Amino acid sequence: MVNGRAPIEDVKPKERSPLSPETQAARQVEEHTNIVVRFAGDSGDGMQITGSQFTSTNAVFGNDLATLPDYPAEIRAPQGTLAGVSGFQINFGSQKIYTAGDQPDVFVCMNPAALKVNMADLPGGCVIIANEDAFSERNLKMAGFNASPLQDGTLSKYRVYPVKISTLTNEALKEVDMSAKDKARCKNFFALGLIYWMFNRSPEQTMRFLHEKFSKKPVILEANEKALRAGMNYGETAEAFTVKYEVKEAELSPGKYRNITGNSAMAIGMVAASKLAGVPMFLGSYPITPASDILHELSRFKNYGIMTFQAEDEIAAICSTIGAAYAGYLGLTTTSGPGVALKGEAIGLAVMTELPIIIVNVQRGGPSTGLPTKTEQADLLQAMYGRNGECPVAIVAPSTPADCFNVAIEAVRIATKYMMPVMILSDGYLANGAEAWKLPEIKDLPKLDVKFHTNPEGFKPYMRDDNLSRPWVKPGTPGLEHRVGGIEKQNLTGNVNYEAKNHEFMVKLRAQKVANIAKDVPPVKINGDATGDMLVLGWGSTYGSITAAVDELRQQGKKVSSAHLRHMNPFPANLGEVLKGFKKVLVPEMNNGQLVKIIRSEFMIPAIPHNKIQGQPFRKREIVDGILANL
Repeated sequence: MVNGRAPIEDVKPKERSPLSPETQAARQVEEHTNIVVRFAGDSGDGMQITGSQFTSTNAVFGNDLATLPDYPAEIRAPQGTLAGVSGFQINFGSQKIYTAGDQPDVFVCMNPAALKVNMADLPGGCVIIANEDAFSERNLKMAGFNASPLQDGTLSKYRVYPVKISTLTNEALKEVDMSAKDKARCKNFFALGLIYWMFNRSPEQTMRFLHEKFSKKPVILEANEKALRAGMNYGETAEAFTVKYEVKEAELSPGKYRNITGNSAMAIGMVAASKLAGVPMFLGSYPITPASDILHELSRFKNYGIMTFQAEDEIAAICSTIGAAYAGYLGLTTTSGPGVALKGEAIGLAVMTELPIIIVNVQRGGPSTGLPTKTEQADLLQAMYGRNGECPVAIVAPSTPADCFNVAIEAVRIATKYMMPVMILSDGYLANGAEAWKLPEIKDLPKLDVKFHTNPEGFKPYMRDDNLSRPWVKPGTPGLEHRVGGIEKQNLTGNVNYEAKNHEFMVKLRAQKVANIAKDVPPVKINGDATGDMLVLGWGSTYGSITAAVDELRQQGKKVSSAHLRHMNPFPANLGEVLKGFKKVLVPEMNNGQLVKIIRSEFMIPAIPHNKIQGQPFRKREIVDGILANL
């Protein structure tokens, strides 16, 4: 052992069964620029941790990558059922990776239900590694198979490798003092070891993870290590496997990289924004899928001036956030669409009091409780209009998991400069998906110039600067005592006022303050030519699939370009001119057509919707097909 870790050379057993000369000669290495691997099994089979470990290993190796975790909302759905299938897909390669991939090249299948759920996605020639032990009569019946597809020719167009994963795992752990049930839980690491062998990946990252996670549970540590080694050794010695794969490292720009999910990037971005602004941050949050990880992550940063409060409900969460902003903290609340509905009145209070708070909405399928673990872009109209009265807020949207870091800082910049609530529209795909993130240099981060008003001379709570922003005053500052509330304010004084003309003036003033942000955001950038037959306009997590699709069609000579929006309210000032440069505008969205409605209304152009509402992100092929159908 070295520093509590098993060194690389200890991972492979010293003695192996020799391969036949025929197998040695036939075994070959296929080189690919990218490979898509999907793991699937019961929600208790550890597919998420298996996929996460394979992701971390490829990130350390130097591949660019993108992932798609996909799991049921139930904590433990009935074992062996279609509803209980959990999956994790990763696309990794030596070139720029934009999406988690359309279809898997390699499919690791832990039971018949996983095969049933995913079979329609498997392309001809796909490698299927199936846990043969799980294809029992009972499991086949629960999955809707009349006979084993491993034996009846159902999978004839695939390269199928039945492996007795459960039996081999149990055999590898026969000397470990633990129950048969606990030994069975290690089979995911046997499968992971086999995949590490297949792609010639080092298990060092996973060994480190196991030692950190199970340092106080040596039996579990030993079992998982042995299962991992057994999987690698099986790949090396089994004559059935005649092919290994090589995916070289990507040519990334120099710098330090780490694998990061959208929720982690959002949390780290908020910490960075707090430090850049020189103002401590308060998070008031109520746990809700898929936003809860931001709360969990930020609770680890107490030493960085981050205060976290897990409230008893969504209303208490945002009201505490507003109170914190009034007290001179950066106010943050995190939630999903159902929580935004509950926070609606309080968001109006933040608009009326003109306090800088951030509302992170990690969107999921709806309505009501809807699809808690599935992704959707269903809350744009809610963010724009989902409050009583004329109640505008600024809206920004990240485009990739790593971009959540940048958008967090941008949201804080807008909120503090313009003294207003800002809503961030992330979604489940970004939140749980991962990519390689190049750590930025601190000197390259934007400056956040936050100043509290301290001069009592001529002070009025709703006096304005050039941005129409009112002063931010810490309660108790001598000579600057003031009150705020939800009743309409008189201009400048902030006194309660019911006059008709004052109300109209204040409504328009608050709207103008949001509109002024357009002068302060970068122009829309075009991927491709500035004019052409079609512009594909997107926002949020559709970025990867849109960019990959447009790049493919441009290589075929199609006059197609794309543009992606970060600032949703207000839009960048040049958006209208950009749209006019194209004969057609296609708007792909994971909803029933929300941005397209706003574009038609705002710019009076016949934008074309291209919608998907299936709880899954767009695939590149779906965008390509949508473009070709409308050119």
